[in-house]
Amino acid sequence: MNKAELVSAVADKAGITKAQAAAALDQVLGGIAGALRAGDKVTLVGFGTFSVANRGARTGRNPRDNKPIKIAAKKVAKFKPGKKLADEVNGKGGKKRK
Repeated sequence: MNKAELVSAVADKAGITKAQAAAALDQVLGGIAGALRAGDKVTLVGFGTFSVANRGARTGRNPRDNKPIKIAAKKVAKFKPGKKLADEVNGKGGKKRK
C-alpha cells in the first residue's frame, strides 16, 4: 500500500474527502517526524513506538574495489511494533471472545 492508497482507505472509512484525509495524514506524519527530530519518542498504544537511535561510526568496504571506507555516525529512526499490531500481523488478532 502506498500513500495514495492509504489516503483513499482513510477517506472511505472516515467518510471524509481524500483532500481532508491527505491533510490529516500529512499532519500525523509531520508530527511524528517533528517529535523524532527533537529527540522524543512517539508511542501509539497498540500500534507501536517510533524512536531515534544513534548509530556509531564504523568501517565499511567499498564494493567496487574492496577498500575500507569510514562510515560516519548518524541518527536513525526506529519502529517497534506494539503487541496488538504484532498479533494482527501474525494472524493472532481479531475480536476477543468472552
